[in-house]
Amino acid sequence: MTAETLAPLTGSAPATARAELRALLTLAGPLVGANLLQMAVAAVDVIFVARLGTVELAAATLGVFMFNLLMYSTIGLTTAASPLIAAELGRRKHAVREVRRSFRMALWVGAAAAIVVMIILWNGERLLLLADQDPAVARRSGHFLHIILLGTFPAVAAGVMRTSAAALGRPGWAFGVTGMALAFSIVANWCLVFGNAGFPRLGLEGSALASVLSLSLMAIAYWLILHFDRRLRRYRLFGRWWRSEWSRFREIVRLGLPISLTWMAEGALFGGASLLMGVLGVKEVAAHAVALNIASLTFQVPLGIAQAATIRVGMGYGARNSEWIRRAGRIALAVGTGSMAISALTMWVAPRLLVSAYLDLGNPLNAPVVHLAVSYLAVAAVFQLVDGIQVVAAANLRGLQDTRVPMLVALFGYWVVGFGTAIVLGFRTPLAGVGIWMGLAAGLLVVSILLMWRWSARDRLGLTAAR
Repeated sequence: MTAETLAPLTGSAPATARAELRALLTLAGPLVGANLLQMAVAAVDVIFVARLGTVELAAATLGVFMFNLLMYSTIGLTTAASPLIAAELGRRKHAVREVRRSFRMALWVGAAAAIVVMIILWNGERLLLLADQDPAVARRSGHFLHIILLGTFPAVAAGVMRTSAAALGRPGWAFGVTGMALAFSIVANWCLVFGNAGFPRLGLEGSALASVLSLSLMAIAYWLILHFDRRLRRYRLFGRWWRSEWSRFREIVRLGLPISLTWMAEGALFGGASLLMGVLGVKEVAAHAVALNIASLTFQVPLGIAQAATIRVGMGYGARNSEWIRRAGRIALAVGTGSMAISALTMWVAPRLLVSAYLDLGNPLNAPVVHLAVSYLAVAAVFQLVDGIQVVAAANLRGLQDTRVPMLVALFGYWVVGFGTAIVLGFRTPLAGVGIWMGLAAGLLVVSILLMWRWSARDRLGLTAAR
């Protein structure tokens, strides 16, 4: 193995931009693949439940949305372990004790947050009724949530283990484990939703149980990997798991809470846009769902690059190497923006081809929805670039353990500028649904500009001075 190949696995700074690019891509490739597979895992439940009827599908959609929003926000809270571990490796290649402390306290933080999430999900039916949802749908969604909430602990634990394995230079396991979970989820849904292969027909509840089993399988797989992978087992990450490290616990909460709120703000923004579309009409909701799914798929590429960027910048931060920080951040921004430029061009040149994966273009009944979806994709093509910039810039700052101000930027950009503009353009102008998408673009643009300014001013602001 060459020194350049080992770069993602050690605390040494690559000597050239080409070496840094190789290190970034070595980390980012499997993470991008895992992100795309994770989207497929989430889609499996909906695909199977859709055959059960409209009420069941609506209940599953609402339940999955609530569960994912809270689960990913909790995982965001524990993601603080990634820059901490990266910084420790940057300071010292064999920081076994410090890495173990960060991992252990991330699990503790995740477990505490998971309890809160489970309490919220247990009251899901009540919350949906307060949101003025159909009582029958809310009741079925409540039953769904009562089962799937059991997957909260394994989901959070798997998230911590995945993040730590990637930070320690083994991102490939994320792709393998997620692929296994996808295959298992398909089989489990087939057996439990429809009662195949001798299993009872559980319908909606079977889908929730399949999710719990899939998440538990992922957690067990990661546990085995951390114990038996030759490179990872030397850290003995589960050693003395009962021992408290309250200073590190507070550090993870300090860094992780803003990350969690940022992720929740962004997820809620797009969820809020869906509600606004619902006010406009059914065709608008359907077209929005298609366009948003396409945009979400392309977003997984810069998201994986951003996850790798946090590790690379974090290593430079721990090593107190400003040149390493600059090079890692710059290359991650170039790769992330470049990937989104390709997706933007595809949306601009061939939007109908993309929409055809979801709708039959030859069916005249689909024509209004197709027209709207193509219009939304035209706006999505414009904000692809800024979306890639903002997610990587935020990740670069996360590598510098700077999370509080980026959170404030996100709250302002997404909800004051983005949601506010969506309401004005969507309901006070003839733009309607296109106006709502323009509001999303405006929010992302503001966030990307402010985060890029902060990244560019990192030395003046004292962000590169390792604590």
